[in-house]
Amino acid sequence: MSRLLDVDHLTLQFDTDEGRITAVDDVSFTLETGEIMGLVGESGSGKSVTAKSIMKLNPSNAVYGDETSIKLHIDKTIDIMPLHGSRALKVIRGGAISMIFQEPMASFAPAISIGNQMVEQLQIHTDMNKKQATELSIEMLARVGISDAATRFKQFVFELSGGMRQRAMIAMALSTKPKLLIADEPTTALDVTIQAQVIDLMKDLVAEFGMGIVFITHDLGVVAQTCDKVAVMYLGRLIEQGSVRDVIRNPQHPYTKGLLAALPRLDDLDAPLVPVPGDIPSPLERPTGCVFHTRCSVAIAGRCSADIPQFVNVSDTHSAACHLVEGRVS
Repeated sequence: MSRLLDVDHLTLQFDTDEGRITAVDDVSFTLETGEIMGLVGESGSGKSVTAKSIMKLNPSNAVYGDETSIKLHIDKTIDIMPLHGSRALKVIRGGAISMIFQEPMASFAPAISIGNQMVEQLQIHTDMNKKQATELSIEMLARVGISDAATRFKQFVFELSGGMRQRAMIAMALSTKPKLLIADEPTTALDVTIQAQVIDLMKDLVAEFGMGIVFITHDLGVVAQTCDKVAVMYLGRLIEQGSVRDVIRNPQHPYTKGLLAALPRLDDLDAPLVPVPGDIPSPLERPTGCVFHTRCSVAIAGRCSADIPQFVNVSDTHSAACHLVEGRVS
């Protein structure tokens, strides 16, 4: 495998009527070709904002940090941060990078058929003619589990059910065979059978084209069966990352442990679910020190509320940003 994506010191703030708020704070990670990385955390943890930053899809009130660097390595290295305007960003948006959004109704134009939109984007980003683009679009609709794909190809988004819209959006994103796919909760609206089918399709395309995927989800069960590595986010900061096996079998950060404890246990169906206590704070009331200390039952008094923990290597493939981990490892 070779390096596909470098995200370094990603910091993103938004100017609002209530002041400037921090959505993502000093996030760094890498992705290799042929690798699937899960980005996990509660709603409001900054996962989607992080993903949209890779394609510079955040709104105009977004302010990036001075040290932020995002580089995509394909045939050449593309430095994404200096790119501005739709023409300059065309090389990554829909071409080298595709994104599956959470809400399919917002991803299709309601007055244009699904098929025409798929064909149009293929003709923009590839050298296919209309006939070739039509054939590939129908094939991709069928591959994501849409029956009678040739008929659905001619329909409009409002004529499809919620799950079918989600599958059509996935087919559209995958049809250009991007080098990097950002999947934002791509299986949320799907039943388990179609969910498994879509996950298998993504894995097949990774193997076939050497594509990399950033897979955003709150479902650690999906992460366990889909991803090679995982990064856990909380209130805009990465707090633990490593191989899926390491993080799920040997979680180090109290927040990661809390997420895993909240999952149902198949070996003990009567065991009560243990939620993470409290609520994620508002970005306008961002805690000092470790952002999780307000909900942490093992926080070190006087330290966790004052000092931001740095990442400590637990192993060669596993690291966590926690003062407790720092004490154990050192």
